[in-house]
Amino acid sequence: MTETGRPQPAPRLTRPDLDALPNYVPGRSPADLARELGLPEAIKLASNEVPYGPLPGVVEAVAEAAAGVHRYPDMGVVALRQALAERYGVDPDRIATGCGSVALAEHLVRATCLPGDELLYAWRSFEAYPIIAATSGATSVRVPNDAGHGHDLAAMAAAVTDRTRMILVCNPNNPTGTAVRRAELDRFLDAVPDDVLVVIDEAYREFVTDPEVPDGLTYADRPNVAVLRTLSKAWGLAGLRIGFLVAQPAVAAAVRKVVTPFSTSMAAQAGALAALAQADEVERRCALVVAERGRVTEALRKLVPDVPDSQANFVWLPLGDRAVDFGKACESRGVIVRPFPGDGVRVTIGTPAENDAFLAAAESALG
Repeated sequence: MTETGRPQPAPRLTRPDLDALPNYVPGRSPADLARELGLPEAIKLASNEVPYGPLPGVVEAVAEAAAGVHRYPDMGVVALRQALAERYGVDPDRIATGCGSVALAEHLVRATCLPGDELLYAWRSFEAYPIIAATSGATSVRVPNDAGHGHDLAAMAAAVTDRTRMILVCNPNNPTGTAVRRAELDRFLDAVPDDVLVVIDEAYREFVTDPEVPDGLTYADRPNVAVLRTLSKAWGLAGLRIGFLVAQPAVAAAVRKVVTPFSTSMAAQAGALAALAQADEVERRCALVVAERGRVTEALRKLVPDVPDSQANFVWLPLGDRAVDFGKACESRGVIVRPFPGDGVRVTIGTPAENDAFLAAAESALG
């Protein structure tokens, strides 16, 4: 209490700059929407999950691992790093794992940036990037996407300063689905100074069909390139949160040093090892997604002509100020999509029946 008898304000215990930071927005629960609308079920096409269930052997491997949950997992993630090294043709000491590729992006910022250093990325891109920058004390430098909703790599190269420590290139880009091609990426990497780390974020690599979109791992021999991958999307392990990076040994070692201890859980390691044994099934499922992606894109262009080509497992509707209303209209019909206010709507490719339900909702909202 103050001398006047008024309550004294409680001291602030958290950083005031975080007040302006947006929260990460997950996809809405379909069970909640179904109850709200009185439907038997709702369809979730908001989080870029694959719709076909766990890969064969994954549930059994996780259940077996659960018998040892009273013990800590292998902090070195030795078996999984070895399996990843064999699959992707790199040395295990160039691999680090973490709680999804987004956590590894955060660890890379912690390993490269001091307060006031610059983290450069395209915008709009993955919504976690500004959160990662702010919580790490780095300064975000956002470079607007080009007219085709993709990275403007020339403008990004021109935005590099002596304070730039790390650049994120999301390829394919989330949420627009657009992808950077080989020639422009070559020019960009040649233009970036050697003391700036370029992180190629390839969470959706398995869905790429354009032969001109390069595999980021072909650049991983460059000293200042790191590549992020995840097992959450094509490999169907979103609920286990497992990602990995490939970089030069010194960069990977720095990440392993700053990563939260034991953050690659026992269940995640077991599930990932089981999933990696199902590469043929992953390829089959990705082909199903790609086929539906083409069908959905063609149908949407009758409603929104400038829907860009997608190389991911989602499509982007550049609806601008209509994005939120479109999202609400879809939800009213039991279909959850992901609106980005003022920009557009991202829609995950689901099963054919789920996609049909979405297209009917889109026709109702826009037709």
